[in-house]
Amino acid sequence: MTQTSSSLVLGVDEFLTRYGDTPRYELADGELIDRSPTRLHETTAGKVASQLSIEINRQGHPWVIPRTCLLRPFADVATARRPDVVVLDEPALVHEPLWEREPVITLGTSVKLVVEVVSTNWETDYARKVEEYALFGIPEYWIV
Repeated sequence: MTQTSSSLVLGVDEFLTRYGDTPRYELADGELIDRSPTRLHETTAGKVASQLSIEINRQGHPWVIPRTCLLRPFADVATARRPDVVVLDEPALVHEPLWEREPVITLGTSVKLVVEVVSTNWETDYARKVEEYALFGIPEYWIV
């Protein structure tokens, strides 16, 4: 996946209105990030999601893997991450204030696992996202 950014500065609400339904974009400190996933990147993420889904069902966990989802880790920072794969605790989603309207997670307790497929933006996956997801309280983060 190649990653480019724009000089446009957005708030989270404006980002959600303009780009929330477009899986290609995420927001980092108000900066619009064009993720531009490659075929290999999407194939890898799809295979990881498929295998996780099989195992979740086999073990009988009440978890779900949404097709697309944004994580908004901090209310005071204009950041909305779009993980390649995210496993959510379905019963916990009743506590998510935005989930009924749009696929946005604001509580780290709703997340069981985040998976990022490494590509050209590996610095973000190995540094910044590790820190953000840990501060958000996500218990497990895989870098594939």
